[in-house]
Amino acid sequence: MNPPSASQASETIVTDPIPSQSAADPGYGAEHVAFAIELADRARAVMGARLAAPPDIEIKPDSSYVTDTDKAIERDLRTMIARAYPGHGILGEEYGPENAAAEHVWSLDPIDGTAAFVAGLPVFGTLIALLHGGRPVVGIIDHLVTDDRWIGARGRPTTRNGAVIRTRRCALLARAMLSASNPDFFAPEERPRFERLRAATQWRIYGGSCYSYGLLASGRTDVAIDTGLSIHDYAPYAPILEGAGGIITDWEGRPITIDTGPQILAAGDPERHAEALALIAT
Repeated sequence: MNPPSASQASETIVTDPIPSQSAADPGYGAEHVAFAIELADRARAVMGARLAAPPDIEIKPDSSYVTDTDKAIERDLRTMIARAYPGHGILGEEYGPENAAAEHVWSLDPIDGTAAFVAGLPVFGTLIALLHGGRPVVGIIDHLVTDDRWIGARGRPTTRNGAVIRTRRCALLARAMLSASNPDFFAPEERPRFERLRAATQWRIYGGSCYSYGLLASGRTDVAIDTGLSIHDYAPYAPILEGAGGIITDWEGRPITIDTGPQILAAGDPERHAEALALIAT
């Protein structure tokens, strides 16, 4: 099912969501986006076949969950990449880096929101990105439970289920809706910075994982802040948000790259992003 949204009425339906390579966007072509979609299709098939049964769970050294489904998805996607693009690198959450210095690197998070997946809460999905020269140029958020798929490619309009989407303007940060994956993720030294931003916004929502960033790109929320992340947790958000009119950086305002650290800040309105950055400045 696909729940209706206020923005869907104004979405422009496009018949071909796959962007073609252009001089303004070297580093990816239509074939890369098409392949990313194939990866998302495979991830969805594996995840969908395993939804009914309780997953086998392991606890990682950092106390986060990993399931047999996470591992099965990533294994399949790695195999597909190795066959189609043997010279490309891979950064995956479950099996680590492979040829990470390559010009093209695929970033894989087989299940973003594994804790929600374990609990049976319907806010988990697959994140796939292609980085060129260390910058994300193609990104997909695939959210099985709501049958949503966001596709972004640098320099091209972002789509949600084939419809072009836009972020919304937000006149005042005091009217903004803020999302964060989990307030518990903020370390003691980060907490005051988060609290300043939280207090400046009108409403907060927590626990949406990748779905929150899809909704930000769709114009349903205004600002998102997170920490404790790795590149595979957020690489797709850069082309998805930028192609919808939004912005995402680290907490110092630097663009997302393969070397970005654990802290990210995103907004649908670049002016509100600048205001949020000022608030969380150390």
